[in-house]
Amino acid sequence: MKFSVSMKKNHEFRRLYAKGKSAAAPSLVVYFRRTGRAYNQVGITVSTKIGNAVCRNRVRRRLREIYRLNERRLPKGLDMVIVARRKSPFVTYAALEKAYLSACSGLGILSEGPKSGEND
Repeated sequence: MKFSVSMKKNHEFRRLYAKGKSAAAPSLVVYFRRTGRAYNQVGITVSTKIGNAVCRNRVRRRLREIYRLNERRLPKGLDMVIVARRKSPFVTYAALEKAYLSACSGLGILSEGPKSGEND
């Protein structure tokens, strides 16, 4: 992640849930809030309701990679939390990426830049 840092503090997550905007898909929910900083803060949440540790970590790795590959299409200065839903372990990577991109475009934060995996 080139210009992003991890969100780790509980109060940052709670502030984003309370004051941010959200878009939901069947497999995930994206919350965001503009901050005006020179970097993005991203947090990924996978509940214990999703499955065992192996399943949760697989979903977390997928979501982190989807964010990393599409990071250049997002403006700088965002706080973002991606919350996995119960369907997320059962959908393919492509479907999870499509849900993430549609949620981001529904929020109006996705710009037309290089698609995931494309070089500069």
